[in-house]
Amino acid sequence: MALLDVQDVTIRYHDKPVVQNLSFSLEAGQTLALVGESGSGKSSTALAIAGLLPDSSQIQGDILLQGQSLLHLSPRQQREQHSPAIGMIFQEPLSCLNPVLRIGTQIIEAIPSHQALSRSAAQNKAIQLLEQVQLPRAQHVLRQYPHELSGGQRQRVLIAMAIARHPQLLIADEPTTALDVTTQAQILHLLDELKKELQMGLLLITHDLGIVSERADQVAVMQTGHLLEYGPTSSLFTQPKHPYSRGLLEASLRKDETRHYLTARLPELQTKATTVTPAPPSPPAEQAEVVLRVEQLSKQFSARSQSVQAVNNVSFTLRRGETLGLVGQSGCGKSTLSKMLLRLIEPDQGNIWLNDQDLLKAKGQALRQLRAHIQLIFQDPYGSLNPRQRIGDMFDQLLCLHTPLNRAARLQHAQSMLDAVGLSPNALARFPHEFSGGQRQRIAIARALLLKPQVLICDEAVSALDVSIQAQILNLLVDLRDEL
Repeated sequence: MALLDVQDVTIRYHDKPVVQNLSFSLEAGQTLALVGESGSGKSSTALAIAGLLPDSSQIQGDILLQGQSLLHLSPRQQREQHSPAIGMIFQEPLSCLNPVLRIGTQIIEAIPSHQALSRSAAQNKAIQLLEQVQLPRAQHVLRQYPHELSGGQRQRVLIAMAIARHPQLLIADEPTTALDVTTQAQILHLLDELKKELQMGLLLITHDLGIVSERADQVAVMQTGHLLEYGPTSSLFTQPKHPYSRGLLEASLRKDETRHYLTARLPELQTKATTVTPAPPSPPAEQAEVVLRVEQLSKQFSARSQSVQAVNNVSFTLRRGETLGLVGQSGCGKSTLSKMLLRLIEPDQGNIWLNDQDLLKAKGQALRQLRAHIQLIFQDPYGSLNPRQRIGDMFDQLLCLHTPLNRAARLQHAQSMLDAVGLSPNALARFPHEFSGGQRQRIAIARALLLKPQVLICDEAVSALDVSIQAQILNLLVDLRDEL
């Protein structure tokens, strides 16, 4: 008997199907990778299995866990009988963690209530869980709030909470999106070890085909809610049957290839996959104008009696037409440095020059004008988009503040930017929660590009995107860099 058996499941939101006639099974001790581009229905499938679909949804078919139907249980039965058996790691940690509770409190809440641990024993258990997911200074992290951690650190906290109940089925929805490659390898290895130790089934939702090839026993490829291909992982990489699967493989960058980026737009249920590899643009001349200069930038954060040197004497220059890569592990200060460049965080010392203007001395209207020329794409799109505003209102507000365009021109410009990142114009009338994680990231990218800034800071801008959209966005950024 399979641990998990999904039988002919169809999911609708307001009578609009997002998953159609989906069937697959997962054995205990195995990993099944659910692969597809953003908006293909992967996360909705995971939410259906975990019993977390919103009330506005309708679901048909059946989902069996150890032979028992999950869809015919009352909420109380679901909570008591099967919730402890299912653990879930969500894609966006900042939206899943309570911002007003310390990390320790939230992890202790995830520990099964029947264990009846004392306060000190519960804290020790929480520390043990954090150490399992390779989070340094675990005891200190227990006293911190979510906003005090980096994106990768928050993701590891979520993983610790998911494994607290030793689930039989672990659903990992893009569990390593926010992690650097070394930590990613550690987390994936940890999930493998836990899977073997507990004979746990792992449903891995990902767009990273490198992870799929190394970690998954089986793979299911989805697009626009349809299951296109399902079978052993080896067959997908050696003999992909569907043109969409071949397109995904062609869009995946591999270290043994010399190309830097490519285009692989995959329209709905296309019949022929196409890949275009443009020649990489020539590097800028060394004599090009310096558009951003950073000198000896430092920032230290203090909490109670402890202090953390987040950024220490960083200096660099960025020339017009140039791309500078900032690389490092999660928590090394990349995001802090990015926010200091926009004065979202004030540095302790150092200088920032934007087009020979001292950014640290600018105030009020002068600072607002300078910020129009330097834009940031945040790592966590859900945390950077106003949940109470429609996308069109966000875009229009930004264009009203910084451009002389009339309303019709502003609307046309917003629609063209959404088209550039692969979203339809009707997205302007919707709220952030109505999109998938990858779609929200594309909206954040479009918003940053609206003003055609002279400096664009991309804080893990494509980490949440599937490979086909990654290629599209990277090409867009390169084209705009050359054009502007």
